[in-house]
Order: sequence, then structure tokens, then C-alpha cells
Amino acid sequence: MDRIAPTRRPEGPNAGTQSWRELLFVHWEVPEELLRPLVPARLSIDTWDGRAMVGMVPFAMRNIRPRWLPRVLAQDFLETNLRTYVHLDGEEPGVWFFSLEASSWSAVMAARLGWSLPYHHARMSMRHEGERIDYETVRRSDGARMVASWTPGAVLGASTPGTVEFWLLERYVLYSERRGRLYRGRVHHPAYRAREAELHLGMEETLTRAAGVSERSAEPVFVHACDGVDVEMFGIVEV
Repeated sequence: MDRIAPTRRPEGPNAGTQSWRELLFVHWEVPEELLRPLVPARLSIDTWDGRAMVGMVPFAMRNIRPRWLPRVLAQDFLETNLRTYVHLDGEEPGVWFFSLEASSWSAVMAARLGWSLPYHHARMSMRHEGERIDYETVRRSDGARMVASWTPGAVLGASTPGTVEFWLLERYVLYSERRGRLYRGRVHHPAYRAREAELHLGMEETLTRAAGVSERSAEPVFVHACDGVDVEMFGIVEV
């Protein structure tokens, strides 16, 4: 499978730009057969050394704007996504989102209508105590939540092909579904400079079960942090 081609910038102008800051990546191992019914049939589950993963990524979204909007009107908000990894016919490795939480109601509506992504409006907070980051999200509709506290550690450097960091983090294709039709979107950004991360008191969350992921490893198998990347968005097209 070609995992390098998706990292290259698509041709033409972008549809918008945004900055992702202070990211945490927490990954659990999940039996592949449990994920299969939760992902469209046309997509195959992508695995690392035969192991399927579910990832949760809380972070801050900054300077969010479509290409036509002046920078002064850009939005900032918090987001948390829950995802697994997929590919289409052995190509186009990417991400399938089970859910995305956002603190901005307008961003939730725009992403649901424009990208057909399963966004939820949530009460969210991010606080800093020295280098430690305390983060909480509570979904307004059903109370599904996540609470985490972490301290970014040593810099591992840019994620390079063949490493688990590259496999987990360097995902430039997302898939969504609308009325039974499969869509694909693309993003572009510099390679993540992954960091080690220390989770304090683990992670308390009910988002995985709310998404139908009924079983996962008791403890995360991979935990990373990243200071951030600047991102170009390229819209979605029907596959």
C-alpha cells in the first residue's frame, strides 16, 4: 500500500485553513471483528502489525476559516475526535470518524452539512498548569464525556515511514458517508513532530461505548502528544 502519496499536497487552491494545537493521541487495541459493523462495507480496516486501533484525539482548533473568509473572522474552538483507520481497496489509507465533539455550535452544523461528519456539540474546557494540560468534554445531547490530563514529554521528531507514529498520525484522507454514498476528503500539513506524553490518572471516557465500540484494551497501547500543525483543507468528493 502506498502510504506516501497521500502525504503530498493536492493540486489547486485549498477550501480553507486551520491550525491544530496541543494535541493528545491516545490509542487502544480493539478486536477487528467488533469494528467491522461500525465502518462502511466498502472500507477495509487498516491494521498495525495485525492489530486494529481506535484513537481519541483531544486538541485545540485555531484560526478556522474557509478560503474566502478574512483572517480576522476566523474561529477558535476545542475538538475531540474518536476514530479508527481504514483504506479503500488497498489504497488511500485514511480515517473513519465514529464521533467528533466541538465546543462551537456553528462549527458542528457546518461540518455536519458540508462534510457529513458525525459532530456533536459539547461543553469543553482546556486548562494549563505549568506544562500539564487538563481537558474535559461533555456532550450536550447525551452526556458522553472524556476527561484527561497529560504532560507532553520528549520530542520524537517528525514521523517517518515505517514507524508506528507515521502509521497512527500521518493520515491525510478522511471518509464520510451520506445517504449510503461514500465520500473522501483530503487535508495537508507538515509531518507531525510527535512527542512522548504522560497521562495522569489514565483517561476517563464514555465516548467509545457511545459510539458502539463495546470492547477495547484496558490501557492505551500508544500515547503521543504534538504541539501542533498548520493545515489546509480540500473539501470532499464522492468516491
